[in-house]
Amino acid sequence: MMMRWRLVCSAVALLLLQGCASLRGPDPSDPLEPMNRKVTAFNDLADDLVLRPVAVFYGEVLPTVVRKGISNFFSNQSDVMSVFNSLAQLKLEAASRNAMRVAINTTAGLGGIIDWATELRIDKHKEDFGQTMAFWGVSSGPYMVLPFFGPSTVRDSVGLWVDTKTDVNQQVSDIGARNTLTMLRLTDKRERYLSLSDAVKQASLDPYTFTRDAYLQKRLNDIYDGNPPMMDDFDDPDQPAPMVAPNQPTAGSAVPPVPEPPAVKP
Repeated sequence: MMMRWRLVCSAVALLLLQGCASLRGPDPSDPLEPMNRKVTAFNDLADDLVLRPVAVFYGEVLPTVVRKGISNFFSNQSDVMSVFNSLAQLKLEAASRNAMRVAINTTAGLGGIIDWATELRIDKHKEDFGQTMAFWGVSSGPYMVLPFFGPSTVRDSVGLWVDTKTDVNQQVSDIGARNTLTMLRLTDKRERYLSLSDAVKQASLDPYTFTRDAYLQKRLNDIYDGNPPMMDDFDDPDQPAPMVAPNQPTAGSAVPPVPEPPAVKP
């Protein structure tokens, strides 16, 4: 069943990408806007028909404490990959903190169900492979909306694929258990964003533009650990993000100079 679902997703993505060469959007960061809006409409339809109703039902049936435990469990799994991505970005302090979180929550927290690390004020430093590629100077590429997965960029799409393949859940040998964990994780994530998605639709004249700008700003903020350069110095998301020094920039520290990006060919 899961294999068929992946084939359907791949087919949809392939059909939509066939028109990329002739599609050009007005925003330099979003040259694929016409295609992206079509994928967004498809995602909205899938969300209205399936994902949102399941998430609402999930939130109504399970008690808050149970849902919190499930969220903590999957958050602990993401901390595992954050350790390796922190090391790949030479962020040794963040890697050590994430490793401490995993050790404490996996043991004392019953596999991560109880988040003792946060109670002990060991902060979470989420790092993914998209951020790792950005650290080493890989260009973000154009903004794109993925079927079912939503906002992304070319670089983050590759990062998402790597993160998915290396996720702890994907190492489970039993296919049924692995698929159940995957669906539970997606449902839990959708339920946590119910109020946010509703607020965006109600408050925005154009939810697509709002979501795109918010996503690109958040990713830039993630890459620079909460202290991105001024947009006057770095205003072209199609250009490679400058490589950030280990554990830099941190809050209150100076932002390293940004090299001038090469000219973009029309």
